[in-house]
Amino acid sequence: MIFAIEEINNSTELLPGIKLGHQIYDSCDSMPVAVHVTFQLSSGLDPVFYTGDNCSQSGTVMAIVGESGSTRSISMSRIIGPFNIPQVSYFATCACLSDKQQYPSFFRTIPSDQFQADALAKLVKHFGWTWIGAIRSDSDYGNNGMASFLDAAHKEGICVEYYESLHHTHPRSRIQSVADIIRRSTAVVVVAFTSPGDMRILLEELSLKPSPPRQWIGTESWVTDSDMLRFSFCAGAIGFGIEKSVIPGLRDFLLDLSPSKVAASPVLTEFWEDEFNCRLGQRSATNKNACDGTEDIEMIQSPYTDTSQLRITNMVYKAVYAIAHAIHNVMCQETHSITQCDKFTSIKSKQVLTELKKVKFSQNGYDVSFDANGDPVATYELINWQQSESGSIEVVTVGYYDASLPVGQEFHINRNLTWVEGGTQVPLSVCSDSCPAGTRKVLQKGKPICCYDCILCPEGEISNATDSPECFPCSKEFWPNAKRDTCLPKPVEFLSFNEGLGITLAAFSVGGACLTIMTAAVFHRHRTSPIVRANNSELSFLLLFSLTLCFLCSLTFIGAPSEWSCMLRHTAFGITFVLCMSCVLGKTIVVLMAFKATLPGRNVMKWFGPPQQRLTVVSFTFIQVIICTLWLVLSPPFPMKNLTTYKERIILECALGSAIGFWAVLGYIGLLAVFCFVLAVLARKLPDNFNEAKLITFSMLIFCAVWVTFIPAYVSSPGKFTVAVEIFAILASSFGLILCIFAPKCFIILFKPEKNTKKHLMNKSQF
Repeated sequence: MIFAIEEINNSTELLPGIKLGHQIYDSCDSMPVAVHVTFQLSSGLDPVFYTGDNCSQSGTVMAIVGESGSTRSISMSRIIGPFNIPQVSYFATCACLSDKQQYPSFFRTIPSDQFQADALAKLVKHFGWTWIGAIRSDSDYGNNGMASFLDAAHKEGICVEYYESLHHTHPRSRIQSVADIIRRSTAVVVVAFTSPGDMRILLEELSLKPSPPRQWIGTESWVTDSDMLRFSFCAGAIGFGIEKSVIPGLRDFLLDLSPSKVAASPVLTEFWEDEFNCRLGQRSATNKNACDGTEDIEMIQSPYTDTSQLRITNMVYKAVYAIAHAIHNVMCQETHSITQCDKFTSIKSKQVLTELKKVKFSQNGYDVSFDANGDPVATYELINWQQSESGSIEVVTVGYYDASLPVGQEFHINRNLTWVEGGTQVPLSVCSDSCPAGTRKVLQKGKPICCYDCILCPEGEISNATDSPECFPCSKEFWPNAKRDTCLPKPVEFLSFNEGLGITLAAFSVGGACLTIMTAAVFHRHRTSPIVRANNSELSFLLLFSLTLCFLCSLTFIGAPSEWSCMLRHTAFGITFVLCMSCVLGKTIVVLMAFKATLPGRNVMKWFGPPQQRLTVVSFTFIQVIICTLWLVLSPPFPMKNLTTYKERIILECALGSAIGFWAVLGYIGLLAVFCFVLAVLARKLPDNFNEAKLITFSMLIFCAVWVTFIPAYVSSPGKFTVAVEIFAILASSFGLILCIFAPKCFIILFKPEKNTKKHLMNKSQF
């Protein structure tokens, strides 16, 4: 401060011709002392600064630089505020001091803790730490700063495992308790919003019984304090510090100490005697030798001579210059590029206060200005404690933080960081490990939001992000993969020609058609034989034709459903089976009529000859054609994707369109089958060596049994098996008809030709 004042007093641009006076007080870190001095300054009881004609307002306080502590600054500001005396602090960072309602005359050249708290929260979030411990000084600085940090941390989703306070006046048991909490905690990262004195006491306690490795995060108050570097177990600590600066001429000023200057200052006297271990004057301790004048201040290495880490010093320098610029704006005017100041002008501290709000200048490359709250632009250096090659801990600047930059661009890290225990990997400090994709977070009861369990997503739902709070369902045509982190298209399923079941059914279908064609060929080859002629060869060939169509129509049920295949499969099935049943019914009626015709006085065959047989087949079939036509016109079957039967796959199937149409087609077939079965049962005991009614009875019995079983099987079968059941019913009933009706005849024709005679057929005693 003295250096800055002398620099200003020697300046020809700032306050030319005007000398600033000063008085320095040491509060000794004591609130009563600070309050006492403040009352002295505000009441004008302080001694005069200068004497003589050069002083226009001896003893009038224009501004105060200080205090360093937030608590003492608060008390001072409450006292001098009503007197409109501006106060510029260089180290009081409590965010509460930004309240202009309570502290209207307070300014500072160091950023508010509100900015530092926000920066610390963003720093913790930047490195992925969500589970931390928090230590604070039990003072206005620590309490207000930590409150701001916790609020910012909560907004960033950071959880605090413990939140403890300490003060250097607390009993040791309290300090030990805080140290034990740090040792027992699971949080690796510890944020310390403390003063250097409080932090020193805590680290001394921790050094007695080392805790597990902890990553310390510090504030500007202690993380740049060179006295703290002796705690080597804190290597890797990071935090924010006030920007380093260069003040030209300061080192030379500090080294320019004459014996008379030293002797005139109690502070310099104490410093001199400590550094050189000698005494100045008779008032000093007698156990030291007298200083002989050969002491050279330039030869020693101490914080006093080290000007490479000027941080808080620059804040003092800025504060003095800010006050000087405010006084300059009150007392001086610029006329024709010449600055003139009237040193006899009487000014008030309120005028200085008003001008201090407006100051904006640059000194040694550092901009100085205050916002509406009396705060400067918040800029910090990112500090890292790194171990040097010699093994000592050094304060290394690894980046910076500028609150004036856009959101997300405030941080800039330009060097590698060293972490706890000299590690190069960012330590992990979380309550629960991140939940991978495919799971969701479920909070643990009674614990902070950062403590959770990872639960696998429910069936049909996924999460594709880490730490997802919820799972979301896939769309209807998609299904999760095994990890449940991606929705994949559901496999489409239908009865295909490429799968075993489809191939088997197709083979039986084609085989049945071939068997029918072979049977027709045998009948055609032996069409003049008695057994063929005796069984109504025309209806037999028509029945074989319809059976061939029945076998082949089952192929339309295999393959991907389309609009045409859906309409064709059911209508073809319905019409061909009715044609088949009509032929069987015709043959049954022919058998009954034939035996009725042999009775005396009966000539019924003339009423059921070939024309009537053809008309019967056509009439019954035409009814089914009408039913199918109405079905196709009103509500035809159509292809659809069945998404309900199976959750994990899509069934391609043919919707019935109209269930009434489907069951009408099926019911009509069943009605003909029952009618045919009844007639066949009636004709089964008619005399004949080859009574076809018995064969028809067996075939209808199989047919009815198959289709009665088909109904519950069809309704209960899922997916493609519904189609398979329908094909099986078609094939089983078709095979039943051809085997029961035509197999015995083919056997006789091919292997028992001696029975294929009219005599054998008419021999009623041998069947």
